[in-house]
Amino acid sequence: MLRNPSYAALTGPHASFAEVRGNAVAYPSDVAPFCGVPAEPTAQDWADLAALLGPGRRGATMRPAPALPESLKLVDQFDLVQFVAPEGLAAPDAEAVALTVDDVPDMIALVALTDPGPFRPRTIELGPYLGIREGGELIAMAGVRKTLSAYAEISAVCTHPDHRGRGLARRLIGAVAAEITATGRRPFLHTGGTNTTAQRLYSALGFTVTNRMHVTIVEPAG
Repeated sequence: MLRNPSYAALTGPHASFAEVRGNAVAYPSDVAPFCGVPAEPTAQDWADLAALLGPGRRGATMRPAPALPESLKLVDQFDLVQFVAPEGLAAPDAEAVALTVDDVPDMIALVALTDPGPFRPRTIELGPYLGIREGGELIAMAGVRKTLSAYAEISAVCTHPDHRGRGLARRLIGAVAAEITATGRRPFLHTGGTNTTAQRLYSALGFTVTNRMHVTIVEPAG
């Protein structure tokens, strides 16, 4: 499950979002770039993924690095570290408010400034997402992206550069963890393999590494 989280989400709790062709699944492009195939995909599974994406559309798999078939072209690939939260991480925060579709422009602007990973116009539908505002400005946020049967992913953890060093990310991680544990699931998250700052933060919070994987960005060949 955790070694193939996009597929687990899209064939499980997020099935209502799934675009499907055969055994290939993908989020709508305005929700998230992620797509998936079974853990041991056949040539037909890959061909179905290429057809599902269609000309000009890129998709991102999140799993151990796959051997791609001729039907897909490799666009980019980077290392990913997956962490699972410790028990007792949940900590509701009175200043962490639920973000809504009205907040999406501010959320997209904060993501563009801080680059925590992809966030698209409908990503908020995967939530909940929580934010901290100061003087009306959204200065930090985090939320739930992929939901699996027994886990849910903390994502989009970001703080405006002018407000870093105040522990806002830690607070929001705890607050989002509280949202997740209330559903009976366990929080997990990902960060880039070269993002040592984030890795130190998550380790300091008690997260443990569960998998080292890759994000592989592909598009249909030809």
